[in-house]
Amino acid sequence: MTDSRSSASEPLIRLRGIARWYSSGFMKSYVLREINLGIREGEFVSIMGPSGSGKSTLLHILGMLDEPSAGEYEFLGEQVHKLSAKEKTELHKHYIGFVFQSYHLIDDLTVYENLETPLLYKNVKSSERKSLVSDVLDRFQIVAKKDLFPNQLSGGQQQLVGIARAVITSPRLILADEPTGNLNSAQGVEIMELFTKLNREGTTIVQVTHSEKNASYGRRTINLLDGRVEEPTHD
Repeated sequence: MTDSRSSASEPLIRLRGIARWYSSGFMKSYVLREINLGIREGEFVSIMGPSGSGKSTLLHILGMLDEPSAGEYEFLGEQVHKLSAKEKTELHKHYIGFVFQSYHLIDDLTVYENLETPLLYKNVKSSERKSLVSDVLDRFQIVAKKDLFPNQLSGGQQQLVGIARAVITSPRLILADEPTGNLNSAQGVEIMELFTKLNREGTTIVQVTHSEKNASYGRRTINLLDGRVEEPTHD
């Protein structure tokens, strides 16, 4: 795997003919069909569509957490569909932060330890880990929560920790699946303003959302219907 960088003229992400189906006997049940899409570095893209339209599946394919059944996926010039599982894990680990709707925090680790985990995966040395965790605790105003476990936090606090964990490695791309789905409206605004700030600082963001208001924070909206892109994407 090369440490390639997308040029100004090349998208960060390029999908060609991406499909995802599940086989049942001789039948194929399609979740995604013929997805052709480009996302440039520094974009803030919202993916919308009704339940069952394939939004989360598309996000999981972008995050290399799921495999397309057909088609080509290029990320930073790498042909992801040709990489081994180990190479995909490395690519994800170094460049992608994922924010899950259900937080996905590790229950038996403290907030501090949850934040430290992705740095351990990247073999960041101890002194640097301490500094990075300290910075992100301060940035997200959760210093007082660092020794608490996830079940001692509110939903909003857990989501803040989930986002802090996603950004601690300074990823090129943040993928967020309904990031405000379990939050009250004030917490939701806080999260979306945080994403806007990260995007202004250069992070590419792709979010899945049901909310028109949240989608409006992005610069472009991709609409899915029955597993297909409903409108042209102008990339």
